[in-house]
Amino acid sequence: MLQDQPNIQSMLEQVETIERAAQSKELEYAEVLSRIHPNLLASAKNLIHYRTLRSFDIRELQKQLGRMGLSRLAKAEGHTMASLSVTATILRALLLGEFVEKERVNLTITKAQEIVRTHTRKLLGYRTEGRRTRIMVTLPGEAAEQPELVYEMVQKGMNCARINCAHDGPEAWKKMIANVRTASRALGVHCQVAMDLAGPKIRTGELQPGLKVRRFKTPKDSLGRVKQPVEVWIAPAPHPTKPYPHLPLSSVELKKMKPGDKLHCRDTRHKKRQFRVAKVLDDGCLAEAYRTVYLGEGSQLFTDKKLKSRPLTVGVLPPLEAPILLTTGDTLRIHRSNELGESAKYDDNGQLTDVAHISCTSEEVFEQVKVGEPILFDDGQIEGVIRKVKDGELYVEILHTKEGGGKLRADKGINFPDSNLSIRGLTTKDRKDLPFVAEHADVVNLSFVNSPQDVRDLIDELSQLGAANRIGIILKIETQAGFDNLVDILLEGMAVYPIGVMIARGDLAIEAGWDQIGRVQEEIMSLCQAAHLPDIWATQVLENLAKKGIPSRAEITDAVMAQRAECVMLNKGAYITQAIGLLDSILRSMGPYQEKNAPMLPAMEGAKRRK
Repeated sequence: MLQDQPNIQSMLEQVETIERAAQSKELEYAEVLSRIHPNLLASAKNLIHYRTLRSFDIRELQKQLGRMGLSRLAKAEGHTMASLSVTATILRALLLGEFVEKERVNLTITKAQEIVRTHTRKLLGYRTEGRRTRIMVTLPGEAAEQPELVYEMVQKGMNCARINCAHDGPEAWKKMIANVRTASRALGVHCQVAMDLAGPKIRTGELQPGLKVRRFKTPKDSLGRVKQPVEVWIAPAPHPTKPYPHLPLSSVELKKMKPGDKLHCRDTRHKKRQFRVAKVLDDGCLAEAYRTVYLGEGSQLFTDKKLKSRPLTVGVLPPLEAPILLTTGDTLRIHRSNELGESAKYDDNGQLTDVAHISCTSEEVFEQVKVGEPILFDDGQIEGVIRKVKDGELYVEILHTKEGGGKLRADKGINFPDSNLSIRGLTTKDRKDLPFVAEHADVVNLSFVNSPQDVRDLIDELSQLGAANRIGIILKIETQAGFDNLVDILLEGMAVYPIGVMIARGDLAIEAGWDQIGRVQEEIMSLCQAAHLPDIWATQVLENLAKKGIPSRAEITDAVMAQRAECVMLNKGAYITQAIGLLDSILRSMGPYQEKNAPMLPAMEGAKRRK
């Protein structure tokens, strides 16, 4: 039992050693600290103190402190020197038998929490009453033309609207922002606008277009029986607010339809099919089909069963995407040229005549990757290895896909986790988009931050535009290099105010490894807390719900855990308003008084089903 007794003298010496090291490190960073924005100076010093603490292995010290019923320094991120000082004072009192109080440290626990709230409010706006964590939502392209959709998103609880500059353009962005501002005024709330610079992300190029055909599929049960009809919006334009499948028809005959009427056709398979009109509105009608229907551009529908009436002709349909199906063992050719990608080709005897191929949006990778290095597509859904590098082409052997093969589509991310790529900083497109962002947005999101220089480049550009310290900055950490350099990245960014961090878990998981992403995420949150900077929990939050209308159990748990961050980001999807509503409900259930890594515990009671 004696060996289990704590050595208070040794414990005190270790704590004092850490205190001295933290003070020494602060002096070492004096030149860096001289450039920090005044509102962030105390926070920058605390970040340095915390990183110094984490350079020590204090697990045995924590174990001994815990056995004595003392704080184990596990929650010291936001107030490192205060926690060390209090711990040293208690140990000194136990050792000497008297209480000797040292000079008070200004950055107390309460003060640290207050600073985080202030910085978060400055960057992300005011929180919604009843919850601490903000909600950021990526606006879909439809938000430019559908102000009622944006209104509903703000009404459901969106605090910050995110616009991705990789898609659409200035005209659409301007409409989106106007719709956000209008909805905010109408609802009496303030919703921030954040714009993502596209950054140097490597993506797949365009594919050969597919057929101009629409499939209206009826949902079936496990026995193959139709559970319910498929609802189809028949009108010249898509439905303004609902994600109904759209059949474009432009004819005066539509205005004569009434509920119960039927439209008959022979679909592209020459099978007899019909739609039953369920609801008629001024700009179209909602119809139901009880059997799957395939219709192409130019297909005809008739109001009589014998197909003798004046036909209604299907209008312009966008071509279907023709993804490349890849299975284990296949070869994929990636090329520098803009040739449209397509699947592998076979002759009449089933012999392969040409492997599948697709272009890559970054020309630099062809000079920087090596044979034997891994390559991943679409957030790691498809894995391969580079087998040959030749004349602006990479030949990749596919090593892993999901069962039945993986579909590679256009504009999907490509990652080279083990390659030493020098693709960094603001792109030409980013510099072109930045004047618009600086003029119209509240926050600019810097994608793929890898080094302090990336941050400096953005700040220099904003300074030239007169927007530094006027527009907020969010640094997106989505690479291993970004994580490795995070302390220096944060200190560089803290030269301006306000600033925050987004944990972009998709690419980061691929770069760091699936087995490491949990630890990496926690480390980023800890460093943000030490710097008193708001962090945004992003990527795949309630993704199934946003895209398919039904959440998975795992993503509900993920959403609950996300309340530890200052903000949670949802991506766009057909059911995004439902996703916002559920996330708002989850965050409200945690209450407005939660603190990072320190949940407030209400009286325990049974769960109440949400109506």
